[in-house]
Order: sequence, then C-alpha cells, then structure tokens
Amino acid sequence: MPELPEVETTIRGLKPLLGSSILNIKIHTPKLRFFIPKNIKLIKRNVKIIDIKRRGKFILIYLSNDYCILLHLGMSGKLRIINTSKFKRKKHDHFILRTNKEQTLVFNDSRRFGFVDYEKIEKTHLKKYISNLGIEALSPLLNGGYLFKIISKTTVPIKQILLNQKIIAGIGNIYASEILFNAKISPFERGKDLRAKECTKLIISIKKILIKAINNGGSTLKDFTSTDGTLGNFQNNFKVYNQQEKKINGKIIKKTIQYGRSTYYCPELQKIIKKI
Repeated sequence: MPELPEVETTIRGLKPLLGSSILNIKIHTPKLRFFIPKNIKLIKRNVKIIDIKRRGKFILIYLSNDYCILLHLGMSGKLRIINTSKFKRKKHDHFILRTNKEQTLVFNDSRRFGFVDYEKIEKTHLKKYISNLGIEALSPLLNGGYLFKIISKTTVPIKQILLNQKIIAGIGNIYASEILFNAKISPFERGKDLRAKECTKLIISIKKILIKAINNGGSTLKDFTSTDGTLGNFQNNFKVYNQQEKKINGKIIKKTIQYGRSTYYCPELQKIIKKI
C-alpha cells in the first residue's frame, strides 16, 4: 500500500502542477528509504514541470531541464498540493517543492519507506527499480497469452505471481486478493496448473478491478489520501480483503498467510482446478 490505483489517483491529482515553474525545493529529512540526491536542490529557478507519469507504483515528474524527479510512496507516503499561503509544515513532511502558481507540493511519509530520486530523463529507465519492472497491469499488451507463456512452468502460487513486479507491474497485496476472487481462481493454484482460459480470465479481472479502484479514488485503509486530502472509496467495495469469517453468497471468507503476506479468499468459490 499504496498500489497502482492509489498511485494513479495521485498522478491525476498532480496534473495542476503541469506547466508551473519551480521556485524552490526544501529537504527536511535527507534520508528516507534512500538518501535524497543533493543535486535536486540545485534545480534552477523557473525550471518547468512538463509531464507527470506513472510506471508501476512509481511517480515520474518530468522537468524542462531534461531531468526527472522520481517518487515512491512506500507504505505510508502521500503527496499533497497545498496553496502556498495556507501551507504549514506538519510532522513527517520531508520534501517540499514550491511553484510560481502558489502551489506547494509536499511529500509526507510517517514510516519513511518511500523515496525521492533525481535523474536525467534519458537515464531513468536504467534505474534498477524501473528497469526490473514487468509489463504494466493496465497495458493492452498484457493478455492471457503473455501470462500463460510466463507462468506455464512455474510451481509458484498465482497469488505470488501477481505480486511479482518483474512479471506484472503495479499489483499489490490488496488487489491480488480481490482480483483472484473476481476470477474465481484459488490463490494457491500453481502457475503451471493454470490453463490458457484461466489466464485470460485472470487478465480480465486484473483490469476490471484496477480500473474500478481507480474510478473510486483508490483504497484508504490507514494512510492514503489523494493530493487534496480526499480519502479513497474502493475499500467499501472489497469482496474478500479484510472480510475474514464473513459470508459472500452464503460462503465463508478465510484469511491465511502466504509468503509472509495476508491472503483473503473463499475456499468454496475459489477451488483448486481439478486435473484430468
């Protein structure tokens, strides 16, 4: 947390920054997950923000000086845009960027698992955390054939495959449980035991759940808010996540631990595929 829908919601909330010029940057905490590059404070006054994109769970802010600010929200990070005249620094406000449009962009992260990076645009794809990413979860290139080819020989459970950012970029623990329930596929099903039709069904569920979550502003369980402080709403649509021992269609939802992460599922509605 935050996952793809929360990051995408954040990206959309950052769009008012487009075209604005940077006045100054202040770093109040030099080290989050990593040290914030010192040269980020050398950005010249009036460098413009020309584009803002998402790659997996990462936010990329492109600048007119041919550099890019890269951010990862970690477990508890959030970005806020506040009118500069009303801004008062709060606890855990680590990185602050001000623009010529009276906008103050604040990166707040209580647990400090997020990070801020700075790199030439032409080299961003070489960053290890970017270069290792697989195909985007919402890309039209992600289809059943691709997934079937990738997982056809692995004994790893499909839940872990969905969480592997080197295979599909953007899915986290919350949405993996919801996606698998929507596809009626057991989280314990081994990759090599999924047939092509199940892979296609799973891809349909991935896009359906993620798009629905984005349209609901993501999910707010503890920390996540959009750039204007609005809470996400998709948690009100959870079918299985955090719903252990409740019933859905008369069947009990269970919680278990897989590879150190909580998995929520309905054993009777998400049965292991019977092999012929």
